[in-house]
Amino acid sequence: MAPEATGGPAVRRRVGLAVVRGDSMRPTLRPGDRLLVAYGARVRPGRVVVARFADGTVVVKRAAERRGSGWWLLGDNPDEGVDSRHRGAVPDTEVWAVARWRLWPRPRRL
Repeated sequence: MAPEATGGPAVRRRVGLAVVRGDSMRPTLRPGDRLLVAYGARVRPGRVVVARFADGTVVVKRAAERRGSGWWLLGDNPDEGVDSRHRGAVPDTEVWAVARWRLWPRPRRL
């Protein structure tokens, strides 16, 4: 890794793609939307994240607030899907990435 101007190591974030499944994030996101995500990015309230619930289910949800050592994750459509109201807070280690852009069908920043 190349050093930063401060003399420390440069931090490189890994990026990846996530595909939205289900209707829990409507109207913000729809099934089939492709998201550019940044692994290891700082989670903030209001951001869309990719996380894993304790049962192994990987989800795209909105980080609502910190609760203890984890995040309370909610879908934008409360009548669809499963979120922290059903499963509880998700530990920091299981919030994998922050969505930055919807790439498809119409690109836009999230």
